[in-house]
Amino acid sequence: MSTTVEKISSNKVKLSFDVESAKFDEAMNKAYIKVRGQVNIPGFRKGKAPRKLIENMYGEGVFYDDAFELVFDEVYGPAVEENKLEVVDRPEIEIQQIGAGKNLQFTCEVFVKPDVTLGEYKGVSVKKTVTEVTDAQVDAKVEEERKKQATEVAVEDRAVAEGDTVNLDYAGTVDGVAFAGGTAEGQTLKIGSHTFIPGFEEQMVGMNIGEEKDLDVTFPEAYHAKELAGKAAVFHVKVNGITATELPALDDDFAKDISEFDTLEEYKKDIRAKLEAQAAERDQNVFTNAVIEKVMENATVDIPEAMIERQIDSMMRDFEYRLRAQGLKLADFMKYTGQDEKAFRANYRDQAEKSVKAHLVLEAIENAEAFEATEEEIDEQIAKFAPQTGKSVDELKATFSEADREYFKADAIRDKAIKFLVDNAVAEAEAEA
Repeated sequence: MSTTVEKISSNKVKLSFDVESAKFDEAMNKAYIKVRGQVNIPGFRKGKAPRKLIENMYGEGVFYDDAFELVFDEVYGPAVEENKLEVVDRPEIEIQQIGAGKNLQFTCEVFVKPDVTLGEYKGVSVKKTVTEVTDAQVDAKVEEERKKQATEVAVEDRAVAEGDTVNLDYAGTVDGVAFAGGTAEGQTLKIGSHTFIPGFEEQMVGMNIGEEKDLDVTFPEAYHAKELAGKAAVFHVKVNGITATELPALDDDFAKDISEFDTLEEYKKDIRAKLEAQAAERDQNVFTNAVIEKVMENATVDIPEAMIERQIDSMMRDFEYRLRAQGLKLADFMKYTGQDEKAFRANYRDQAEKSVKAHLVLEAIENAEAFEATEEEIDEQIAKFAPQTGKSVDELKATFSEADREYFKADAIRDKAIKFLVDNAVAEAEAEA
């Protein structure tokens, strides 16, 4: 048998096969043994008719499909492996010659992992934002922590004010008729939270404990209960009690109570340092992504459609898994959102294509720079993953196959490639945000 491989584009190859007639004749005989039990020939028990008789009645081609499949399975896989082809789709097969006593000749055109033409990737110039942490942001964070320490204290010497929490009874009517869900006792309401119908909370401001009052409101046009949407209503309310939120004093004692610091100034400095670290990490992530984007723009790659479709499949599986964790099915989600599978897949297409291109370009850079991963670097990747499993690094490694270790090796090399790109990039200063 002879096999030739011809590259016909950056992402497609053509394999030509010439299989000896003896091998195809052997496959024809195996096909006959397989098919004869499915053929009825008058005068013969099922499965006992001679091959020649079946061929005379149905034609020699009755065995071609099965014989070809037997030969194809035997020669295609080894040819792909021998030529180190990374096939990404099913082959398009064209048969040039087939028949008993003849060499089987056919070709396969198949998409493979595409070549990547790298453009500039060392020293790309990308804007980098340096985010400044302001005093207002520090103060907001302190206030956030302060609110967590707030207490509710009873108010008895004044009327309801904005920000108070009120305990109340209410009974609502529309055109003098009570409606479902419009009556309650002992309910709590934060004035200013805007959780009740517009106008309700505002009219409670100034009421005293024990006071009763009719509140005139109008349900929103888009109200969830259609029978009430846009209707005018009257709520008879009674104030049972009032509490106010009391914040702790903003002083050194506050800092001591919620942190390891003795002074408010030290506490604020620590908050600033943490906010600056978070901002720097965000800025660096944005810069890293921008560098990769730039490198991708500079590269040329013709991605086979099958690779994009496969990535969409993966992304949909991930989404379906997250839905199942919430007790939902993908089919139901698509029904609720008015989408069919075709439209749903289309939503993922741009992201999938971008993801595939990023992978191919980074892989090409890894090969161009001959990056390798040390055992220590591989172990670092495993250590990042270990907490998700509840096992130690050594326990995980003890269960790993060679393929598992190769997975973490690939991650280590990918991290090294990204670091290389970022370290060599030129950061253009941008106005501080």
